[in-house]
Amino acid sequence: MQHNISLSGHGVRLVPLRRRHAGELFGFIDSELWAGMASPQPVSKRALERLFAARIMDPSTVPFAVLDDETGALMGTTSLYDYAPDQSRVEIGMTFFGRQFWGTQVNAASKHLLMNFAFEQLRVHRITLRCDVRNVRSANAILKLGATHEGVLRGYRLAPDGTRTDTSVFSILTDEWPLVHTRLLDRLATGLVRQRSSVVA
Repeated sequence: MQHNISLSGHGVRLVPLRRRHAGELFGFIDSELWAGMASPQPVSKRALERLFAARIMDPSTVPFAVLDDETGALMGTTSLYDYAPDQSRVEIGMTFFGRQFWGTQVNAASKHLLMNFAFEQLRVHRITLRCDVRNVRSANAILKLGATHEGVLRGYRLAPDGTRTDTSVFSILTDEWPLVHTRLLDRLATGLVRQRSSVVA
């Protein structure tokens, strides 16, 4: 959906996703980065622009571009989606970051902002995160956020290549959020110290 929500903290800033962001973000995409995504890999900036437009027009999706809070550099995109306010639940996903940001705190900082907004502002009871069972990197990142692995949905969806894939499901519930929140803050603070230390050195 179109929105005017902006969130910032721990070195990142989430701003409303716009079609124009496709121009720069397309340069991050390759087959390895896109592996496990539900949608076909965009083959052009125009194709990525259409994908972003669909997210912006979806009333159950709140899509964001992720920026470096200091420089304004575009680093990736992430979303709240399948928001069901009557059921007090939402999913987090539709995420990708440039390869140069893998292994940094960008993903954790972005997800922390989304989870904090979902639990504290939207007042959801449940946040779900999903990934292809073959996407070990994403699964490990989700577990590091503090989510609980609930199980595997067998043959859950069609992959872009036409095969059926299994999907791992993770969640965080509202009564789990205070501990997850505290641990994430500790992790992010440690990351910031390491960054500052490396600059000083």
